[in-house]
Parts: sequence; C-alpha cells; structure tokens
Amino acid sequence: MSQLQKIEPSPLDLVVAIGAATDIGGRASNEDSIHAAELAESPPAPGGAPAPTFLLAVADGMGGHADGEVASRLAIETLAAAIGNEPGPDAGVLFKQAFRRANEAIYDEGAATGGDRPMGTTLVAALLRGKYATVASVGDSRAYLLRAKGLTQITRDHTFVAEEVERGALTAEQARRSPQRNVLTQALGFRQKLDSKLPAVYELTLLPDDRLLLCSDGFSDVLDNADLIAALLGRNAPAAAQLLVDLARERGATDNVSAVVAEAVPTRVSTVPVAAVRPRARLSTPVIILIAAIVIIVLVAAGILLTSNF
Repeated sequence: MSQLQKIEPSPLDLVVAIGAATDIGGRASNEDSIHAAELAESPPAPGGAPAPTFLLAVADGMGGHADGEVASRLAIETLAAAIGNEPGPDAGVLFKQAFRRANEAIYDEGAATGGDRPMGTTLVAALLRGKYATVASVGDSRAYLLRAKGLTQITRDHTFVAEEVERGALTAEQARRSPQRNVLTQALGFRQKLDSKLPAVYELTLLPDDRLLLCSDGFSDVLDNADLIAALLGRNAPAAAQLLVDLARERGATDNVSAVVAEAVPTRVSTVPVAAVRPRARLSTPVIILIAAIVIIVLVAAGILLTSNF
C-alpha cells in the first residue's frame, strides 16, 4: 500500500509597507513634522527570522509659526536619536525615555528663546517589529487601526473635551463640534517635567490587511471615520497617505494635515514539502518458506534428470 506525500502547511505571514504625507492645509506654514524610517532588523525569535523594524511618528507643533515648527522638529529628532537604529527589546520603556528627553529639549528651547507663548507639540509614535506594534502618544495626534473594514482609535486624546466625554458631560458628537475641542491638557514642552503616567503606551499585533494610521488633528474637522476607512482601503500605503491629505485640503482643512500609514501586506512563506519515506517491502516468513521449497524441488528434479542421462 503506497503512502501519500505529506506537505507541511504554508504559514500566513506579512510584510509592512509604509507611506507618509504632510501638507500645510489651511495654514501659511507647516508646523507638523513626520517621521517614517526603517531601522536595523530586530533579532529573530527562537526558530524565526529577523523582523523588519520601523519607527513612525507624527508631531503637531504649537506656540506660533516659528516655535511650532521648532517644537515638532525637536520632538521628532529627539525621538529618533533616543530610539536609535537598533532599539532594545522593551519598546514601552524606550518610548518613556524618548518622550521625556523630547519634553526637556522643547521646554529648554522655549525657555532659552523667551517667547511670550509656551512652545509645545503633540507626538504620536509607533515602533513596528514585524507584526508587533507599540504605540505611544501625548496630545491629540492620533493612532487608528483599520481591521476588517472597522476603524478603531487606539490612542486617547489628551484634551479638555475628551475628559468631558469620559466623565459623561459631553457626547462624542458634542465634543467634535465644541469650540474647546483643541484645548490640550497634555503636550510635550509645556511643563519642565512630563507627567509620570505619560506617554500613554499601547501594544497590538497586526494581522494581514490591517492598516495603522498615525495622523495630526487637522483631519478631525473635515474627515469622519467613513472617510478615513474609504481612503485606507483598496490602495497601498503611500497612495492612502497622500489621498488623506488631498481630501483634507479639498474639504477646506484649516490646520496642517499629516498622515503616516503602515499596511500589513499578507504574504505566503513557502516551505519545502516534506516527502514521506516509503518503507522497503518485507517478505513474510511463509512466503520465504514457499520460495525455498520451490528452489529445493527444482534442484532435486534437476539432479534426477542428470542422473538418468548418465
């Protein structure tokens, strides 16, 4: 009886594609800063392959034209330097340290320039190692996860109206239309020391076809969740990021708009089929005895024939 060939299943894996776009929107200058960089691959897990690693970030500066640009740029530069090209295994700890350094750098810069308005910035960042993502945030720049056509806001806004929604004083729709919707309760650079509970850190595992979106709050007034979903679906990460920015401008965005998109692209990892080894056929004992008997009979008959000839 022949044995069927056994084939190991091909595990479903993914690769991450990145796109980013920023625009002045309705402002005279751009106080947003964005970052999207591939870092050195993370060490492999036991039995696994090295994981591609990316650092993504969006910062929305404030404090006036020049100060806002400086604050968001300092946040991105300090974050990138603190994370480095070969980040350690604990992304949450890395982000805590990086955000504190950024806060100090911005606060010190603001104190040195002596402006009449505080220099500050929001910051939302993500460290991706293969399918594993760690997100950190301060302020109201957001991270969203699109999965199976459903959009979820990962981060929590550090704003007055968000706190009012949490305690039930406002509905989400009222908060969106409130004139105080942009009043921040936390930001980098406003105070000498960052709150010990910040940044807020979130962990998630990406599935094939997921999209992770980091964006500034310039989209909030002109694009709703349905718009974000429509822009993210059906196109690659660079095209999605650019479309979001273009849509915001077309809808009359009054603020700068910035988007960084990470797309979890499914891919099959091929494995070599494992062929089953067919055991050699073994003759049973009765068959061996029968063959031996036939051989003996043949030999005896041959002997009789030879004798008769002589």
